[in-house]
Amino acid sequence: MARRTISTGSSFEKKAGYSRAVVQVTGEATWCFVAGTTGYDYRTMTIPDGLSDQIHNIVATITEVLRDAGLELADIVRANYIISDPSYQEEAFATLGEIFGDIRPAATLIVAGLVEPEIKIEIEVTAFRANNG
Repeated sequence: MARRTISTGSSFEKKAGYSRAVVQVTGEATWCFVAGTTGYDYRTMTIPDGLSDQIHNIVATITEVLRDAGLELADIVRANYIISDPSYQEEAFATLGEIFGDIRPAATLIVAGLVEPEIKIEIEVTAFRANNG
């Protein structure tokens, strides 16, 4: 069983002692546990104001991480969406529905305070793919 970590190079990862993702490969399956991801562009450490734009940045980061793990968005089986204000629910659902509508992972929406006021949403996912041989 091989376990490896993936980093996006974010200073938050080192500071808080976590990995952007942990990939666990067994003979039967590949699992990827992606940490809560915010709408920052981790190359420039900037974040857009709009909720939908933050979601698109998050999905771009998650897509890159999953690709590095040998997986893709369609392999996501679980998602946790954390929004900082309940008024964001409808816009979040509209954008998330466009992105994950065909994938339809088991999902939970949580309203909670996030660590910086500019962060409107954080998304955590788990992806799974059976290994065929």
